[in-house]
Amino acid sequence: MASTVALFTGLSGLVANARNLDVIGNNIANVNTTAFKSSRMLFSTQFSRTFSMGAGPTANFGGSNPGQIGLGVTIAGTQRDFSGGSISATGDQRDLGIEGDGFFVVRRADATFYTRAGAFRQNEQNDLVTVSGERVQGYGVDSNFNIVQGALTDINIPVGTLTLAQATRNVRLAGNLNTNGAEASQGARYALAPLALLAGATPPSPGNAIETTSRLVEIEDAANPGNSLFAAGQSIQLRDAHRGSRSIPTSDLPITGTTTVQDLLTFLSQALGINAATGANPDSFTPGVSLDPVTGVVRIVGNTGTVNDLQIDASDLRVLNSAGAQVSTPFGPTREATADGESVRTSLVVFDSLGTPVTVELAMVLESKTNAGTTWRYYADSNDDTDLSSALATGTAQFDTAGRLDSPASFAVSIDRQNTGAQTPLVIDVALSSSSDNVTALADVASQIAATYQDGTPRGTLASFGVGADGVIVGAFTNGLTRPLGQVALATFSNNDGLVEVGSNMFTTGPNSGTPQITSPQTLGAGRIIGGALELSNVDLSQEFINLILASTGYSAASRVITTTDQLMQQLLVLGR
Repeated sequence: MASTVALFTGLSGLVANARNLDVIGNNIANVNTTAFKSSRMLFSTQFSRTFSMGAGPTANFGGSNPGQIGLGVTIAGTQRDFSGGSISATGDQRDLGIEGDGFFVVRRADATFYTRAGAFRQNEQNDLVTVSGERVQGYGVDSNFNIVQGALTDINIPVGTLTLAQATRNVRLAGNLNTNGAEASQGARYALAPLALLAGATPPSPGNAIETTSRLVEIEDAANPGNSLFAAGQSIQLRDAHRGSRSIPTSDLPITGTTTVQDLLTFLSQALGINAATGANPDSFTPGVSLDPVTGVVRIVGNTGTVNDLQIDASDLRVLNSAGAQVSTPFGPTREATADGESVRTSLVVFDSLGTPVTVELAMVLESKTNAGTTWRYYADSNDDTDLSSALATGTAQFDTAGRLDSPASFAVSIDRQNTGAQTPLVIDVALSSSSDNVTALADVASQIAATYQDGTPRGTLASFGVGADGVIVGAFTNGLTRPLGQVALATFSNNDGLVEVGSNMFTTGPNSGTPQITSPQTLGAGRIIGGALELSNVDLSQEFINLILASTGYSAASRVITTTDQLMQQLLVLGR
């Protein structure tokens, strides 16, 4: 007799295989979806009708098994295949693929999602976002571009807007200092026209014509006796003077009613860039500007070395009125000596913390020759130093009889950058000897030195970036610098199959997924990042077509059960006619 149970059993087969076709169709439809993970459907039996529980064996009976008739099939569940898809290179550094078990962390408002699809792009705020607009999460950097791991933040890559400069910290010199040159014996010396006080001025000590504490407005004009050489509101200007072949910057000393001769001496010494820290020259004259109080003569003594020779003409020291017009040239400098000594000078451009170029001049002067070797004095000066004096540093370097440097291996140069907005002072280490470059002191035709290396860069703009296997985003700037901009974070789960798909290639945590573990790439099994590439779908088309055939066959077979049962029921009805 035909059974209606068979109808419902066949129906369950139709329903189950139809749902299997849905899963297979979804897999096939997403064969080209970025980082898509295929699924499979699993079947299980429905309840069975038991008409006998069976019996155990006895001495006279061998036993019987249970008698049951199945009531059809049901859907046991689906399983997603989280194995990695193939990695396809795209050449766009914004595309990221994961080789491992991790997930990108993305944020939409206050909701967090997880995805394997790394087709990211930048929005108008330079945030890295998904195709559907979720912001990619990761770790930011501090003011020194160090990765700050901890709380997640939006990944921001400001290409074309982020600027960066780096202050110079190290300079290396190389070259040879000619030991065949002459030892320095003197610096340049100039005597200025004698100064005398007006009648009625504050009297100097007995025997003195004038003193450093005397005020400039009390000095008599020798060309117009009884009149002051200087007046309040005027200024003394140094212009067009030279040190070696280099021009000395124009400088001005404002004259007030309290400006003293000492102020003038200090002004001239600093404006001329004379380094007084060397001690006395071999001719016993000490570099600087001094006053002979008995004669009133102001004497200028420069540093040794031909590159430090001063050239000062009468027109280089001028008195200007308050409107900037020349009033007189009263100093009349007379040269008494010319600087000598084998010497060499080189210039280099370094950078402060804002990327502003700063020109530094380095000179070496042969100071002495002995049986132990040669002694050279170094000078560092810069017209970009923000105080009046351009002199920065001086000291001696000792070379042995083989021309090799004994000491020091390097020296420090400190450059004032007051009121420039940059970090001050700018301190630079100048190396005379290093693993790759050295300054020697050997016989030659002439001395030659040059800077072979310096760090520091001018202002640069972020031009491009790349993402490493560890997820660190490294930016390349137009000035040649590279700096970390952030790090992409990955999430791992104890049970990936427990994640809930919410569309757009994204998942959320589910009751059975476990808590996400946020970590850096290449740690905790998260896998590594492949920059400029995307993960492809892991759908196996050949397998899906086989599954499609099996599901179609199952569906057809289940329909045949229903057809056969219907035929039997029709036969049963015929018997009743």
